[in-house]
Amino acid sequence: MIIDISAAQIFQKQNLILQDVNLKIGKSEFVYLIGKTGSGKSSLLKTLYGDLPLTEGEATVCDFDLKTIKRSKIPFLRRKLGIVFQDFQLLSDRSVNDNLNFVLQATGWKDKTKMQERIKEVLENVGLGAKGYKFPHELSGGEQQRVVIARALLNEPDLILADEPTGNLDPETSEEIMKLLFDISKKGKAILMATHDFHLMGKFKSRTIKCENATVVEVNGGVETPMVASVPSTDEPSQEEGGNL
Repeated sequence: MIIDISAAQIFQKQNLILQDVNLKIGKSEFVYLIGKTGSGKSSLLKTLYGDLPLTEGEATVCDFDLKTIKRSKIPFLRRKLGIVFQDFQLLSDRSVNDNLNFVLQATGWKDKTKMQERIKEVLENVGLGAKGYKFPHELSGGEQQRVVIARALLNEPDLILADEPTGNLDPETSEEIMKLLFDISKKGKAILMATHDFHLMGKFKSRTIKCENATVVEVNGGVETPMVASVPSTDEPSQEEGGNL
């Protein structure tokens, strides 16, 4: 399993957001994550990449134990993850090549020749082999998102976390990005994608999980099946912090 969570309680500070979370995602699986704003999606994703500590329950992500991981080891966990943002978060003052080179330097690469080869390889993988010299503002929204996906692939991650990757794209470009993500998944990467785009989900059908009523349920053909024991809803609003990964 790339993600293996059992009986986990997910908190934002002292506030319980999700209870008794059980989730398994294996190699090459593409899984949608849905749910209303404040339902726990962001908290779940933040837990997976080590931004929120796991204090109750068990969870491993890419063979890292989230219950016992030390803060000093979290950067090593994140090197096994690729993160795709809705709003790109590319550095506007440098070229695509330099954006990707910055990530490689930050994650410990030293050999300049190997770095150049890896950058060329990931850009070719996302169909941008000839665009490395361009700056982000010279690219379309779809091309910028392809750069973000290339950036996520640099360290050959086992898992890609995609947070609304088509949220700022037109329908045609969104479909192109979905095809690219599905192709990446078929090559062995596990992908967990948070989305509100039910039209795309209808065209690109795949396993779906949902954050709802302080728990996580599996959605199968429109029928929601609890993966965990539900907790009673309260009148208290969710304390989950929103925002991107």
